Amino acid sequence: MKRLSRLPLPELPITVSSRLLERVRVVTDRPIASSGKLVLYWLRTAMRAHENPALDLAIEFANQLALPLVVYQGLSEKYPYASDRQHRFVIEGMINLASEMRERGIHYLPHIERGEHREPYLQKLAAQAAVVITEEMPVDPLRRWTSLASRHTTGPVYTVDTACVWPMPRMPQSYDRAFAFRDAAGDYYDKNLTLPWDEEQLTSRPTPELADIEPTPISPQNIAEIIAACEIDHTLAAAAETRGGSVAGYERWNQFRQTGLRNYAARRNDPLHPTTSRMSAYLHYGMVSPLRIAREASAQGGAGAEKYLDELLVWRELAYNYCYFHRAIDRLSTLPRWAQETLAQHAGDRRPNIYSWEQLARGQTDDELWNLTQQSLLRHGELHNNLRMTWGKRLLDWTASPHDALAMAIDLNHRYALDGRDPASYGGLLWCFGLFDRPFHPEEPIRGTIRSRSTAEHAARLDLSAYAKLVGRPIFARTPRVAIIGAGPAGLMAARTLADHGISAEIFEKSRGLGGRVATRRTSEGLAFDHGAQYFTARDERVQRLAESWAEQGIIAPWTGRIVAREGNVQTDVSKSIARYVGQPTMNSFCKHLATGLTTHLEHTITAARRDGEAWWLDFAEHPTQGPFDWIIGSSPAGQAAKIFASGAPSLAAAAAKITMTPCWALLVAFDRPVEIDYDGAFINQGALTWIARSSSKPSRKAAPDCWVAHASSEYSLEHLEKSAEEVLPDLLKNFYELSGIRPQETCYTAAHRWRFAIPPQPTTERCLVDLASQAILCGDWCGGPRVEGALLSGMAAAGRLLGELANTPISTLQPKQQMLELS
Repeated sequence: MKRLSRLPLPELPITVSSRLLERVRVVTDRPIASSGKLVLYWLRTAMRAHENPALDLAIEFANQLALPLVVYQGLSEKYPYASDRQHRFVIEGMINLASEMRERGIHYLPHIERGEHREPYLQKLAAQAAVVITEEMPVDPLRRWTSLASRHTTGPVYTVDTACVWPMPRMPQSYDRAFAFRDAAGDYYDKNLTLPWDEEQLTSRPTPELADIEPTPISPQNIAEIIAACEIDHTLAAAAETRGGSVAGYERWNQFRQTGLRNYAARRNDPLHPTTSRMSAYLHYGMVSPLRIAREASAQGGAGAEKYLDELLVWRELAYNYCYFHRAIDRLSTLPRWAQETLAQHAGDRRPNIYSWEQLARGQTDDELWNLTQQSLLRHGELHNNLRMTWGKRLLDWTASPHDALAMAIDLNHRYALDGRDPASYGGLLWCFGLFDRPFHPEEPIRGTIRSRSTAEHAARLDLSAYAKLVGRPIFARTPRVAIIGAGPAGLMAARTLADHGISAEIFEKSRGLGGRVATRRTSEGLAFDHGAQYFTARDERVQRLAESWAEQGIIAPWTGRIVAREGNVQTDVSKSIARYVGQPTMNSFCKHLATGLTTHLEHTITAARRDGEAWWLDFAEHPTQGPFDWIIGSSPAGQAAKIFASGAPSLAAAAAKITMTPCWALLVAFDRPVEIDYDGAFINQGALTWIARSSSKPSRKAAPDCWVAHASSEYSLEHLEKSAEEVLPDLLKNFYELSGIRPQETCYTAAHRWRFAIPPQPTTERCLVDLASQAILCGDWCGGPRVEGALLSGMAAAGRLLGELANTPISTLQPKQQMLELS
């Protein structure tokens, strides 16, 4: 066993034990801030008040400086891949942690960024701190945020390793193979693994002055409400089997010690056998102590414990070691030279298929096993480690380049897995591309000498039907029956999100087609006019990733026509101000795509949604009543929603009735010959029209005849609201000629269409409206933001709120295999 020379310990302005000191890294070496009023522990990834070295260092500073100790934990909306899943897990942990801190007499200040509560609390606290302590976590953005936070304090900043048994600051170098790390770390583990951790006790307890800083009031009852107010990804539900917090974490650990640890060495690679600990999420957030986990596994002994400790200590801490010494861990350049070279040599090899992000995220490839592994991530937030290696390597076959494959692996893992964004996650993902490994010969297409793991071979040694049943197990204690009113973007987005989580909603739409105001008028002459929504934007990342995927699949395309803004005689080109997407070949193509596999009932005009006892019933003008439904989501325009829900959910109906949606008359006109207009779309800020566009300039449209659409202003449309299309058409055409600057000429088609509910001038501030008592939700482009993008975000929020309420009911904490046996 290799013995290492001891690295010098850092010098601190207070006295602490050597076991604590060896975990400390000095970020900013400054004197204690003389003006400091408190000791600040910025808690991020050690969500526990026991066996927490960072907390112990903060306690020592507070005791020896006789200053108040404040433990601050902020949950940011800006965290990469922030979602309902990650937020709920953390908030449940916060509730647990608040109780634990209270028992120890420690002032804990949790803050959840949301709505009107986006105060820079960390900056304020750091400015008051004599010293700042936080955890060592060698991944971005935490590494970057640590550096930024140090600029807001005049005192020293220290990080403390709370994640590894062998402290990262004492690791002398980076290791690229497990056997080398095992050899280097062995001496430290032998001496320290079984030692108990001595916690420091807070003796100095002056009350901190925090008049302008309020903790977020959190309880199990308001988690869903708090999460709904956060601008995060609401399409990803909580992993209801995996509750956050130390209590749940140790319950799972103790269950594993009793039922799985003994057989871990022999059965760990079988995803159908409950011999994995499923502790990675708790370790990632530090809800359990790795020191205690390692100590108790060692005490139990046996071949299973020995192998488990090798995974926990060697492979996990090898990944932490690598991230500690390397920065660009999300790039191919971090790989060994041989891996970079072989991937580069085969980068041009033909791929069997190229899938979009959405197809991969939803597990829609031609590989059954891979689809199931991805659906495990999507539905349950976890993936058996042996399968995750096979899952990760397959992405090289389905992306355009090794760079794209790594980026996709990181995205899918970090977005869906509760243990994502962790050094151990990076270690596992990078292993799929050659890190911690060696070349394997002979070379193969695409992956070169990177070790291969065939999904076909893996599937052959696995009972796929049993694994499919395991993945498809319910993710909530009870699966509700849900009705959705309206098949526009909001309703379809809500339905798709629910379907991703195993809830099959029924959609009822009054029109003959999907999309609502995302519509294309097709005529008997073969003409096509986008007479509703003209395009949609993707300013928000949550919509942007879908738009990019849909564009890759050919469902939508950027509209690259010349767009101008006209103000009097001044015309400004705004073509490149933002990407504008249109469906192809028709505007509602992406709505049809969202509806794939969903249950839709077209030409079903709802007259009322009634609440009868504990259930909802839907009455229709020309169809039998449908029901019962447990939950109902209304996505129709506000005025229609107010009438439909008047008796079933009067509070929602009243809120919807307050929203005004202005009408819009649309002109549809076609010319046999192209008209001489030097733009394809124009914002008209004068007269009766607000918009003019050449529909035939959009992707996948016929260039001839020359088809145009014009939208009238809200004022004009209100004034002429009750007129017939025949009455309005001549005046609209006259305004079209005048405002476009062309002379009247022969047309081959003209029509007018009235959108009675077109634009909400003042949408609600909430993304959706909820009545928990009646289990009803309203959404649409009149909630939180107008237009198509706003509607999609509102549909996401509505589905997220429903899923959040379902997650409030605990589900069995049994191992998945045991649950499957109970359900069969």
